Amino acid sequence: MGANMARRLKECGFNIAALHDVNTAAAQTLAQELGSVAADQLKVVTALSDVIITVVSDDKAMKQIFSKGLLSRAKGKLFINCATITPAVHQWVEQKCEAKRAQSLEACMASSISQAREGTLYLMCGGKQEAFERAKPVLEKLSASMRYVGTAGKAAEVKALVNMVMNINTAGLAEGLALGDALGLDLAMLREVFSQTGANSRVLQTDGEDMQNREHSCFFSATHATKDSGIALKLAKEQGVNLPLAVTTKKQFDRMVKEGLGNLDKSGIAELTFKGRHQPSQ
Repeated sequence: MGANMARRLKECGFNIAALHDVNTAAAQTLAQELGSVAADQLKVVTALSDVIITVVSDDKAMKQIFSKGLLSRAKGKLFINCATITPAVHQWVEQKCEAKRAQSLEACMASSISQAREGTLYLMCGGKQEAFERAKPVLEKLSASMRYVGTAGKAAEVKALVNMVMNINTAGLAEGLALGDALGLDLAMLREVFSQTGANSRVLQTDGEDMQNREHSCFFSATHATKDSGIALKLAKEQGVNLPLAVTTKKQFDRMVKEGLGNLDKSGIAELTFKGRHQPSQ
């Protein structure tokens, strides 16, 4: 996601001054492509940049980068944070940035790798209104639509719910197609019927054919799916809300990870229902 966002901004006339990745080889390759500095230290990225965009995997990674150099020489800088992490960590980042007289904004993405490249992301933003206004010239080039949700953490709450519902829909679609396969139904026909009825969903459009064809090249991994469902369930626990469907769905993604399927796309959840059966009808 981060690499394609950088490519998109470069095409739109922004100077990508520096970039950093734990995969140093990937960082060096991308830096050469974009004419950037492949920074070996986080503080170099901040020193060379006015706006710093972060895309990391989880809370631990987010806390690590903001505790180990990224806030060096941060005064006056704007940090746009796009990871799906807990609301509390976004709030923590804002506090850390403000202590350094910098600004931060969460810009949670509900889109795919290809949309990052095309500049058609859907962004949910949270933080101070002035930080959002400052970030707009950048975010407008990355997104087809963006929405200011509220204070720090609020966009992360919305993103957690988006992914929770998406994951539930993904699991439900996998089971529907698996049962259709067991009944000997033509799955292309079944997907078309689903699309014209109450069984339709965005997940059907993005994942249905892949589930049928058992093709799970990764755009959004099962590992990330279980992490994101966990964020929503933590919020539910804090509010005393019972979410049995979300609990069951997370258990399915947990099972994928346990069985060594965590690096598959979330559509690979179909393997837990199709697994051991004949190949689905084409």
